[in-house]
Amino acid sequence: MRVMSTGGVVAAAVALSVVSAWAQVPSGEAVYKQNCAACHEGSIPRMPTRAALRELTPEHVETALSSFSMRRQGANLSPAERRAVAEFVTGRPSGSYRAPLDVIPKSAYCAAGVRDVSTPLAGASWNGWGTDARNTRYQSAAAAGLTAADVPKLKLKWAFGVPGVSASGSQVSVVGSRVFVGTRNGIVYSLDAKTGCLVWAFEASAAVRSTPLVVTQAAGDTVYFGDAHAQVYAVDAKSGALKWKTKAEDHLDAIITGGVSYANGRVFVPVASMEESSGAIPNYQCCTFRGSVLALDAASGKQIWKTYTIPEEPQPTTRSSRGTQLFGPSGAGVWGAPALDAARNRVYLATGDAYSQPAAPSTDAIMALAMDTGKIVWVRQVLAGDAWTTACLGPDTSGKDNCPAKAGPDHDFGSATALVSLNGRRLVIAGQKSGELYAVNADSGELVWKMRAGDGGVLGGIEWGFATDGTSAFVSLSNAFEKKPGEAGGLISVNLADGKARWTAPPSADTCGARTGCSTGQPAAVSAMPGVIFSGALDGHLRAYDSASGKVLWDVDTARAYDSTVNGVPAKGGGMNGPGATVAGGMVFVNSGYGSIGFMAGNAILAFSVDGK
Repeated sequence: MRVMSTGGVVAAAVALSVVSAWAQVPSGEAVYKQNCAACHEGSIPRMPTRAALRELTPEHVETALSSFSMRRQGANLSPAERRAVAEFVTGRPSGSYRAPLDVIPKSAYCAAGVRDVSTPLAGASWNGWGTDARNTRYQSAAAAGLTAADVPKLKLKWAFGVPGVSASGSQVSVVGSRVFVGTRNGIVYSLDAKTGCLVWAFEASAAVRSTPLVVTQAAGDTVYFGDAHAQVYAVDAKSGALKWKTKAEDHLDAIITGGVSYANGRVFVPVASMEESSGAIPNYQCCTFRGSVLALDAASGKQIWKTYTIPEEPQPTTRSSRGTQLFGPSGAGVWGAPALDAARNRVYLATGDAYSQPAAPSTDAIMALAMDTGKIVWVRQVLAGDAWTTACLGPDTSGKDNCPAKAGPDHDFGSATALVSLNGRRLVIAGQKSGELYAVNADSGELVWKMRAGDGGVLGGIEWGFATDGTSAFVSLSNAFEKKPGEAGGLISVNLADGKARWTAPPSADTCGARTGCSTGQPAAVSAMPGVIFSGALDGHLRAYDSASGKVLWDVDTARAYDSTVNGVPAKGGGMNGPGATVAGGMVFVNSGYGSIGFMAGNAILAFSVDGK
């Protein structure tokens, strides 16, 4: 790994050796036909078609094959074969692959006066996934630096082109005058919030979707995040130098997508996996991953405790029709940042579905752990028997060896939990891909209410998260695979006292036209400030809604080209999925572009303000 700044290389790059595999350039077409065509030339949901692959960069495809969603499929390919097939499917010429840090010009780095400011982290912040330990995703008026009347006046301030990616990485974190954001090719950037100039860039070992979290400490301010190889990093917030790196889980499919959380000198890490996708490999011995949460010492990275969401270790169960040994129980990954209550010694989380049968009673569940020991305090399962893998999407039985015989609907929890206090009681709020929102008693796990916000599906219901002001929850709906443009999406305000809808905002009109990979679904996380709700959609639109009525206050189409970027790298906006908008210091920041699973590709980080450029 390396860190780049205006001073040059801070940590030396690992030397590259020349191996015989590069002596002859493989045929990307041959590699594709042998290893990829069976999945990408069909109509399997969540599997990009050839047309969708042509919208990606070769660097994006190579990263997916080497260290991200397709790493098991790419494990038997040489580096030369991965790059050859990446160039073939994207239609780029041989040798077009470029390392991301080599693309950014020196002119993109901040001048000394900006880079070396004495207190860069002083000021308003949206720090981490939920902007507070309770994961409310609600920004105060003072920290927002905007009023509801200001929002319709927002204009583009600057655009940053992320080199070599076709989909967003982490959500943007803002602390004082600094922006911190991770990317799909493993680069974490520190930018100046007002200008977008580059302070430093840190190269992790794999893709970074885990939202950076900044913690102020006597030993120096530190940025914490995880990567797609389930490694956790602590990086100096001012210089980008690595302090420590810890492996959270050894399973090959393990991944960290959720932001880490912090309290009392400890970093709390959620671990999920891509094994659900590995199940599509016919001879794969499915499945052995179990989700977990870890507590690490913030100063050293040393593990204090680790709690698996499924206490039982996987054991051999049955064999597939091919005679492959299968395993269980498995699954229950933790995709979202844990919510914390240090005063009550609690960590709250929600889990994913099972990958094999029988589905463990802690899958599709809301859980509470003791913060000091990791002991499971209570489990509230909301859907039993939801065992599912990507193999279940196959068009017939020939490719479904690893689809459980009684497959569930894949209605796991992808979003983080939120903690609220209302009318003298503490509630954990959680949103499910079933389209249901739940409130459970934070002390006992008892279900207080549940309500159906919308329909569920494989990419349906509540995907990446909601926001809450303490009395209402603001929930966006996806259904990007299940419904047509103009029918997918929508927003709803829910009264937290009783679970009743206060208002609903319908999906937008069909804005897609003939654009490939476009949908009006709104799977991205919702963000809020006084009077305003921000929600991004797969049609590339970022919209601001009035929090009292659901009326649209502001609507910007980000799915366009940005040739004049602050770092000299051409950018293009696209669909919005995963991270939501970040509001701090009079500005709104957002990622635009989500070429994964066939949606509109893009590589833009955008900043908006009332004064604009």
